[in-house]
Amino acid sequence: MPTILTHVAVPVSAAVALGWRRIPGPALLAGMLAAIAPDLDGIAFKLGIASGGMTGHRGFTHTLLFALLLGLAGYALAPRWRMRRWAGYAWIALCTLSHPLLDMMTNGGAGIALLWPLDSAHRFFSWRPIEVSPVSLKRLMSPRGAQVLRSEALTVWAPLMSAALLAWAARHGLTRRQKS
Repeated sequence: MPTILTHVAVPVSAAVALGWRRIPGPALLAGMLAAIAPDLDGIAFKLGIASGGMTGHRGFTHTLLFALLLGLAGYALAPRWRMRRWAGYAWIALCTLSHPLLDMMTNGGAGIALLWPLDSAHRFFSWRPIEVSPVSLKRLMSPRGAQVLRSEALTVWAPLMSAALLAWAARHGLTRRQKS
């Protein structure tokens, strides 16, 4: 799994690309929380639930179904964000879905049953450039943790933010030309 810091890269980059009018601050914060939410299944470790099943880590909360269900929160909150309901739904569902997709790009763990309950096979993408993150904070603050953060900066943050900044520049360039 990528670190929590990297799971928020998708909503942050999307907000930069789309702009504050489309993704206001409260929606961005909710999107960041949605991108992290699937790892709440880490509570299973504390409850003695083994990893690998749908109740453990990388289980139900890492599925498309979970993302679609959590999207309902965006549907409900969209009016508060001054967004259309379908946009709020899509925003939260896609931010949530980004989590298991990034996890499928890591080089460790048990894979993701993204299509559960239709398909319970745990899979990864064939391209897996992200170093799997240590779970404990102590191990994250080690040389191995530094290697993981460097991997995430190069394989996730740099490409996403580059694309976001290009989109931002294009948006602002088009706006200036229209006013002329």
